[in-house]
Amino acid sequence: MKGKLEPSERQKLIEEGKNLKEGLVSLEENLLKLTDQLQQEAQCIPNTTHPDVPIGGEDCSIIRKMVGSPREFSFPVKDHLELGKQLDIFDFDAAAEVSGSKFYYLKNAAVTLELGLINWTLSEVMKRGFTPLITPEIVRSTVVEKCGFQPRGENTQVYSIEGSDQCLIGTAEIPVGGIHMDSILSESSLPVKYVAYSHCFRTEAGAAGAATRGLYRVHQFSKVEMFIFCRPEESESYHEELIRIEEDLFSSLGLHFKTLDMASADLGAPAYRKFDVEAWMPGLGRYGEISSASNCTDYQSRRLGIRYRPQEPVPSTLKKGKGNLAPTQFVHTLNATACAVPRMIVCLLENYQQEDGSVIIPEPLRPFMGGLDLISPTSA
Repeated sequence: MKGKLEPSERQKLIEEGKNLKEGLVSLEENLLKLTDQLQQEAQCIPNTTHPDVPIGGEDCSIIRKMVGSPREFSFPVKDHLELGKQLDIFDFDAAAEVSGSKFYYLKNAAVTLELGLINWTLSEVMKRGFTPLITPEIVRSTVVEKCGFQPRGENTQVYSIEGSDQCLIGTAEIPVGGIHMDSILSESSLPVKYVAYSHCFRTEAGAAGAATRGLYRVHQFSKVEMFIFCRPEESESYHEELIRIEEDLFSSLGLHFKTLDMASADLGAPAYRKFDVEAWMPGLGRYGEISSASNCTDYQSRRLGIRYRPQEPVPSTLKKGKGNLAPTQFVHTLNATACAVPRMIVCLLENYQQEDGSVIIPEPLRPFMGGLDLISPTSA
């Protein structure tokens, strides 16, 4: 085009340039669609699995530890629903009218019990070097996806907000995981440990039956979550630390529970290895999950873009500069439930019930409940 050209030849090249430009726009649109499709397919690929994880369904999970023994009762045991009615601390009927099934009002002593559990748990975990957080409870759907959850689809557990790219969180793991999104952490700052309080919202799609009655499986609840960002070589030791903290918390409340090394089919997409805690619930007549601790290795950090730069010494023969910095690496992320409030309330009511329908408050919680040591039935 810069040289001398016949007008007809120049016009021909101009037309060819226009066609190339239009073709490029079309190719770029197709590339965006294909990139999005590739991302959607890639998100369906789960994390790798720890070599010691039992292969198979939930029944193949292995018991790591059994703590305590079931309490023996000299009177007929009530479940938490019957106890709650006598103690006047729940209202499921009014909540069903106002919000629908699997919602509830907490009343009277149940309110101080929830707040006591939250404050006691935060206090105990903060003693172990965790920074407290209260998180946003609405996040972008892209962050949900990057943490390994599926916000769309028939059996999604995620509530999406219509007309927006936002969702309600199902766990504080999601906003805490995103707090350092697209950043490079200094190695000296690791590990970064958070303990986060939030409300959680879950659709509980497909959940039904007597085992999910009452507070055991609900759409909205309060939870205290632990989260760690660390160097890759340290994630397995921090996984053990998280399960020890959970065991210490539940032991100090006098609960009988078992910890399990969960089988591969029960891990979910992000988890490399997952330990669950199941506590004995005498009113339900079975063990119920109250907590889990997961090592997600770099599954979430790759998607969220969270790296750190190792502090490798630069050889004295080389000039220090950007080119001499050690390459960045992805951090590992871990999460664990410190207290899922409704299930803890189920455990405490059913395990500490007395023959007259009253419920003893475990000693560690009493200072966080204004000194209350007993919840007594209301007079008719």
